[in-house]
Amino acid sequence: MTTEPAPDAPPRQRIAVIGAGAIGGTIAARLDAVGHDVTVTARGEHLAAMREDGLRLKGGFGTHTAGVTALEALEATPDVAILATKATGAVAALEANRAHLDGVPLLVVQNGLGGERVAADLLGHSRVAGGIALMAANSMEPGVITVTATGDTIVGGAEGARFAALLGEALPTSETPSIEGAQWTKLLINMVNALPAIVGHSVQDVIRDPGLRRVMLASMRETARIGLASGVRFQPLQGLTPLLVRVVAFAPRRIAQQVPLRIKDRLGDVPNLGSTQQSIRRRQPTEVDHINGAVVEAARRIGREAPVNASLVELVHEVERTGRFLPASAVRRLG
Repeated sequence: MTTEPAPDAPPRQRIAVIGAGAIGGTIAARLDAVGHDVTVTARGEHLAAMREDGLRLKGGFGTHTAGVTALEALEATPDVAILATKATGAVAALEANRAHLDGVPLLVVQNGLGGERVAADLLGHSRVAGGIALMAANSMEPGVITVTATGDTIVGGAEGARFAALLGEALPTSETPSIEGAQWTKLLINMVNALPAIVGHSVQDVIRDPGLRRVMLASMRETARIGLASGVRFQPLQGLTPLLVRVVAFAPRRIAQQVPLRIKDRLGDVPNLGSTQQSIRRRQPTEVDHINGAVVEAARRIGREAPVNASLVELVHEVERTGRFLPASAVRRLG
């Protein structure tokens, strides 16, 4: 069923979504569905498919074919822009489009920490908000995005209120008082990404495996402990409260493992590959240095180590180099 804009919908805006992959494509399609004029940037077969057949959205947020304008780079200045590339491609994407982003309110929706600060520094203006997407989506077919689990989009920082109102027309959206704290909570949730990418199984199957679940929990423990030691005030996201962050950090394993098990239940029955494995299967660089690697770097800044996350970074890079997934037995030892 295609969603039509309500008769009393807010004024139509020209919105640029830079990077129309799984998350950016979902946001773009939903904004188109509620009546905005949406331009997206993409490359290769995905770009060609959108030009030919539109951007097709399926799954948790319904079915909609968005008639977006699909380009390799922006050709005009939008009213607002959303950067939704992988963290690895953020700087290059901003450089390629900066001529049309001067003074334009920008929302940076990415994994990792501090992407909005990087964008503000590069563009030379402060009209930049941070965003976190808690939905799960796959983009394995050119021009098609499948939402496997719905979830809120969280925004905060400068221009946070603007983007909360805009995205709230199209998606479940809320504003956080601390985008840094929210990013750290999402970083903890994103510890589900590396292991599926290493062994080639879905997130759900990895969490069902007791040995792999121990490793995942160990990476989560490191994330929670380093964040707390760094003075981060974790924000509640997707049922993960500050209290549960402390449970992950310090509770006995038999209790703390309920957190990844709850994440599995929230993902539902549709197999979710995780964004890191999707990148590997598309033979694209992963974000592991901005996810697990961010924990390693944060630990270094306070004179600590994060050995489990450091090992996961190395193993993901090994799979990237070789193109071969590893047996689960090679990973369980880390737990």
